Amino acid sequence: MLMKGRYPVTRTLQYLREGDVVLKTMVKVMTVNYQNRSEASAGARNYITFKVPQIQYKNPRVQIVMFRNITPSPFLCFYLDNGEQIMLDVEGKTFMEIHERVQALVGRSQEDIQASETKQEMNTANFGPRVHNCLRRCICEVPGQVPCPSLVELPKATRGKYSGKIHREAEDAV
Repeated sequence: MLMKGRYPVTRTLQYLREGDVVLKTMVKVMTVNYQNRSEASAGARNYITFKVPQIQYKNPRVQIVMFRNITPSPFLCFYLDNGEQIMLDVEGKTFMEIHERVQALVGRSQEDIQASETKQEMNTANFGPRVHNCLRRCICEVPGQVPCPSLVELPKATRGKYSGKIHREAEDAV
């Protein structure tokens, strides 16, 4: 693989999967406020470079916003679904200290993550490729559903092409 760019290693899929912060479901937005050239923001800048991409990968439903050079002191803010905010002061902290604090405040524990994964795997309503550990490949395998058109020919009334033709003929007749 060709690794070009400013931070090629931190953008690989393997690196993104190694992230260990899975945010709680109540977290909807995460903001990071920092300064470009301030020594107090050095940990926040490193956190953005090395940990935020992993958090984005592990939490696709959480909006992450960066505010640069707006506030004099760096901080993280988490907006919850009930309207509350959790603010975390990161001035003068290293990015590992910030990472540990975020994990303790809004991160899910490993037990919760494993429990939700097993619950997801055991859900019989899921369908999709076998790679995703689904019991059914297609919705047509569920009893009571319309079979796949590749296996059984659909009635003409349920085909869009046929029903559109009937409507056009009816309009032409009027």
